[in-house]
Amino acid sequence: MAPTDMAPTDMSPTDKATTSLRRRIRFGGWAALTALVLGVVVFLIWTQLVMPADRAAAQAVFDNTAVTVTDTPDSVVIAPTEGGSQEGLVFIPGAKVDPYAYLATLSGTVEETGMTVVITKPVLNLAFFDQRSLETFTAVAPEVDTWFVGGHSLGGVRACMYAADDDVAGLVLFGSYCASAVTDPDLPVLSLSGSEDGLSTPEKIDDTASLLPEDTTFVRIEGASHASFGAYGAQPGDGVPTLSARDAERAITEALSEFVTTN
Repeated sequence: MAPTDMAPTDMSPTDKATTSLRRRIRFGGWAALTALVLGVVVFLIWTQLVMPADRAAAQAVFDNTAVTVTDTPDSVVIAPTEGGSQEGLVFIPGAKVDPYAYLATLSGTVEETGMTVVITKPVLNLAFFDQRSLETFTAVAPEVDTWFVGGHSLGGVRACMYAADDDVAGLVLFGSYCASAVTDPDLPVLSLSGSEDGLSTPEKIDDTASLLPEDTTFVRIEGASHASFGAYGAQPGDGVPTLSARDAERAITEALSEFVTTN
């Protein structure tokens, strides 16, 4: 038999080793690709498993004739039914929390101050991945000319980034803190925290206080937990609140209303 007709079984040891190596490389490559695709699919499914809003709390806001709730592709908007002011707040939810969970938390301020609140719908339900401009959300309320930004938990971290915008009138943090220093030392900031917060603990709030302007208003709500800043039920890793949801909402409304009317 001619050398060119050599059967695979007659390959030299070197050729066999090379063929085996190539097979292992191909197998490893396909295995890695499969694992990557599977990981992406699992991650995407995980991002959609949000902590749902308490339906009764949300329905109470819908039934409140003093405010209106409008759903848009990018946000949920709470506005006063009559006599609205020219101030607004773009508010970013915590990680994987239903935007509607903040209706009860924020509607009281809308009713008391006349401001408009735009609750964003973060990309993949995670503010970290949402790189859209602030104008994406302010555009739904063109009548508003003064905008505050704020957020809960991870949403607050994202709000800190928006605070670098020259047109932002103030920053509001609910159970949250900035990852880096606020660049404008004169920016009005309100930091609301809970004494029973097991995630953004009082210690973490204190340790990151130096990243905020010196005149920041710090309000610690006694008995409030991390989940007290929204109506979505208990959250893993959180502390146990000793303050009722209604009382927490009142405390938030009081502090936030005073902040926006004095700044």
